[in-house]
Amino acid sequence: MSRAIPRTYWVAGAAVLLALLFAAAATVAAAKGSGSPAPRTEPRTPGLHSADAGFARDMSVHHQQAVEMSFIVRDRTQDEAVRTLAYDIANTQANQRGMMLGWLDLWGLPKVVAGEPPMSWMGSSAGHGGHAGHGPAKPGALMPGMATKEELEQLGAASGRDAEVLFLQLMTDHHKGGVTMAEGCAQSCVTPVERELAQGMVDAQRSEITLMADMLKQRGATPRG
Repeated sequence: MSRAIPRTYWVAGAAVLLALLFAAAATVAAAKGSGSPAPRTEPRTPGLHSADAGFARDMSVHHQQAVEMSFIVRDRTQDEAVRTLAYDIANTQANQRGMMLGWLDLWGLPKVVAGEPPMSWMGSSAGHGGHAGHGPAKPGALMPGMATKEELEQLGAASGRDAEVLFLQLMTDHHKGGVTMAEGCAQSCVTPVERELAQGMVDAQRSEITLMADMLKQRGATPRG
């Protein structure tokens, strides 16, 4: 039986859309230049181990798993609200991932750095809840909030309400880890358009966390931990 999608969902979607539109417009403007004869300071290209580059690399990996989980649950339930949420997450995070990988290309930086621990760009706050109170990655997970291989297999084997509940729980954890990382970039990144995108992620994913708590309650379940 399908359920009406709460207004919170549309707020989350609107926040993400605004973030994407702003980021796209700012990227185009930066590429074209201001056209003004007045002297201006050229933006500094982020370094290999900068917060800007580290966030782009790590959040691209983080986003990829969210897309994967969304596609898994899409085929494991017929619930309209869950399928719509999964589609929105997959579409939004795939687009954001493309933007971040594109920035790395523009900066002439690699998408993977051998020997670089995940979230090392966050310094002492990495994996210790320094920005959003979300703890370190659980055993078998690459970064805080990410699901393990076993959890992904469990999601793929579930169906109906069981798949819906597990997806909402896993994605809630995933969003909490994502908010931690995005807050780190919003505070530490020096590229304005990247900071704006990161703050948009924080706002949208917090709204979706609230939405998913409501959806879990409708199914007689609660977020984990």
